[in-house]
Amino acid sequence: MPSPIVPAGIKRNNRFRRGGLLRKTLTVFPLMTVPVLVYILMAIMAGKASDPALPSIQGLLDHTLFSLPMLSGVKWQLRSADLLLLLALLMLSLEIVKSTSTKSGAIMNHAASMGLMIFCLIGFLIFNNFATSIFFILTMMCLLDVLAGVMVTIVSARRDFGVGDGLG
Repeated sequence: MPSPIVPAGIKRNNRFRRGGLLRKTLTVFPLMTVPVLVYILMAIMAGKASDPALPSIQGLLDHTLFSLPMLSGVKWQLRSADLLLLLALLMLSLEIVKSTSTKSGAIMNHAASMGLMIFCLIGFLIFNNFATSIFFILTMMCLLDVLAGVMVTIVSARRDFGVGDGLG
């Protein structure tokens, strides 16, 4: 679809840019929310625990999705927890790439990431289905997202504005 014709001397409004709203939403939205939401859905779908000492989600996390025989003779198994952690690693790496931006949306992203990390920490401490090593690792990934995002943004901003360049 062609962009609207703008008369000479009139600036284009940002709302006419393709993907402007979607791009801003993706900039502000912390991607680590995706694996956390997947975990929350799994916790809701979890049935009763077979062992009262374990959270009811443990059986769902340990569910083998598929297994492959290896040349060594053992079977490699991919569990649903492993797939969730793989998704979280992918989202964390994308978040670190996103954090190199010094725009105002990146600052809002860091604030939203901090809120997500606090939510995960509270869930880990209070709810029994969230007291698993998988959710603890997700919480630590959210903490790394916050720390790395802030550090990368500070370094990028210092480089952009020439702070501490050794002159003077």
